[in-house]
Amino acid sequence: MNKTIKHLPQVRGDYKFDEPLKKYTWLNVGGPAEVMYLPADIDDLQYFLQNKPQNMPAFVLGSGSNLLVRDGGINGAVIKLENKNFQQWRIDGQKIYCGAGMQNRLLKQILPAHGLGGLEFLCSIPGSLGGAVRSNAGCFGTALSDVLISAKVMNGVGDILQVPAEDFHFAYRHSEFPADWIILELCLQGQLAETAQIEEKIKQNDEYRKTHQPQGIRTAGSTFKNPAGMRAWELIKNAGMAEVKIGGVRMSSQHCNFLENDGTATASQIEELGEKIIAAVKQKYDVILEWEVERVGKDSNGH
Repeated sequence: MNKTIKHLPQVRGDYKFDEPLKKYTWLNVGGPAEVMYLPADIDDLQYFLQNKPQNMPAFVLGSGSNLLVRDGGINGAVIKLENKNFQQWRIDGQKIYCGAGMQNRLLKQILPAHGLGGLEFLCSIPGSLGGAVRSNAGCFGTALSDVLISAKVMNGVGDILQVPAEDFHFAYRHSEFPADWIILELCLQGQLAETAQIEEKIKQNDEYRKTHQPQGIRTAGSTFKNPAGMRAWELIKNAGMAEVKIGGVRMSSQHCNFLENDGTATASQIEELGEKIIAAVKQKYDVILEWEVERVGKDSNGH
């Protein structure tokens, strides 16, 4: 155990050392976290940030649904808000306040029960609500930026801020989100709707995903962002990269903008395939695909 770890503050939450991160990501690859910290609540998280070694970086891990952790793992602290204290929700009129650790899929029960529409698209986005902010997650023509009123965040030194949505300067699958901020709670704007109408919209969205996107596999959702006016999957297919395989990873035969890990792939193989696809599309169309999957950590050589 190195000197930095020995100087970790005494918290009420839990520490795990050299914790394998592959079991926390949908792609099921990646090396260990030097330290994984599971805070007990907001006060515990604040105390940790205010008292951890100054040179220790911190990374917040959500549900790992759109994340590629490299084979060398992540130095410093990996923070995971899995305690139920980060998963609370409440409704105030047509607004819903959701803890950052709450899973999007839980909205499938909450929204119809309270006649709150306009947020059905979030139900089918894999992952937790906190993770949706950084990437401005969206589908079916609606993005988080369309419904976010404000977010409660904690910065890298433990200060708690209430940030209005416009301060994130959202764009397509992008926000200007400081790297050291941690989402604590979102305030979302809904609208009154009939229960049956909400349930039907959720059902339609689910059926569309089941029909058009791979299910029950090790994937991370859309691999690349759609360039303006184009579809990434069409570019990949027409560049001849839809069926290319490296080790245990290939693009899905159902949707070739989805990576599939057959269970034997490494993070480096996944990243290598992605870069080959980017190069092929650049050569054919002079268009540079951007990763939508977030890549973090160091490779097996420590870089």
